[in-house]
Amino acid sequence: MKISSILPFILLLMGSPVLAQSRMPVIKATALLVDIRDNGKLSKGSWTITPKAKPDVYKTTFKNSRVTFITDRDSISFKVKPGKPYDFVILLNGNDSAWTQIWYEPVPAYLDILKKARRYNESDTREIPMFTYQAKEFPELALLRKGFNLDSVAGGGNEVSKIINLMHWVHNLIPHDGNHKNPVVKNALSMIGECKRERKGLNCRGLATVLNECYLSMGIRSRFVTCMPRDSVFNDCHVINLVWSDELNKWLWMDPTNDAYVMNEIGELLGISEVRDRLIEGKTLILNPDANWNHRSSAVKEEYLFNYMAKNLYRFECPVSSQYDTETATNGKKIDYVELLPLDGFNQVPQKSEQTGKSSGIKFLNYKTNNPHLFWTRPE
Repeated sequence: MKISSILPFILLLMGSPVLAQSRMPVIKATALLVDIRDNGKLSKGSWTITPKAKPDVYKTTFKNSRVTFITDRDSISFKVKPGKPYDFVILLNGNDSAWTQIWYEPVPAYLDILKKARRYNESDTREIPMFTYQAKEFPELALLRKGFNLDSVAGGGNEVSKIINLMHWVHNLIPHDGNHKNPVVKNALSMIGECKRERKGLNCRGLATVLNECYLSMGIRSRFVTCMPRDSVFNDCHVINLVWSDELNKWLWMDPTNDAYVMNEIGELLGISEVRDRLIEGKTLILNPDANWNHRSSAVKEEYLFNYMAKNLYRFECPVSSQYDTETATNGKKIDYVELLPLDGFNQVPQKSEQTGKSSGIKFLNYKTNNPHLFWTRPE
């Protein structure tokens, strides 16, 4: 190699503490997204190179798994054993070095935590507001239905097929992006338009908001529900839709982020409370086979239900009024929420609390209940 060709690389080493002060292996990349193969499963585009993170840590939950990072230019593989970090550098476009680290971290016993949270108080009579559902004739809901031809999107089948078709449509229309905040204006018409113009996605709350308003515009009563872990270990949550079927006379689970719904052993669709109960009781749960994340990786029942959602089915919260533009910040606006907690939960009081956002001016009124029948009550 000529001296003139190696000089830029020497200068790079001198200017990069990560590369100069270690003997970490280096792989090259020119694209930000990286594929990861973990325990034999390939997840395409599931990792974003982040030079600012020092280190940027990937955690595998599979003991002694072979983990492979695959860039558009290179790849590297490690057999990851417990108690040892595996360090390497991704050199992006020949300039930015991203110190990357792989760890084995065993799956937390989320299902065990959930089983301890089985008990509610069905006799809890503390007052909470009545849940309401905006009529499809509301002008903006009517505009949403007509503007996106949602009657055609839903199709001419039965009610359940329409519910599923609308979820598929939102899932395919807007990608999930859990790394950024949702737009300031949080209604379906505005968020769909902004995502299309700027070619961006929404986080799970944004997707559930859009789908909720699509359901309401079709006269299908629904709520978006924040599914949360135990309040002592809160680190993230997931928002999905609770959709009432008049034909089945029950609530249904619809998750636009993962294009997912859940069934029992004979193919009957289940609601959120039913899935929670069946996880606790060890009963059969079936995930629809086409469930997926951004059409890049399939949603696998063992990870999606028994790990991720087992963590997030501990407690629940949703707005009292299911309507268009629920969470757009407007000065003087008032939003009521109800939270359902098991008796095992920590923060049981105060049962009613009020806060006002300093910048938004929104007044938030929060109610707590231990009574699942009040929270999962059928629409009036």
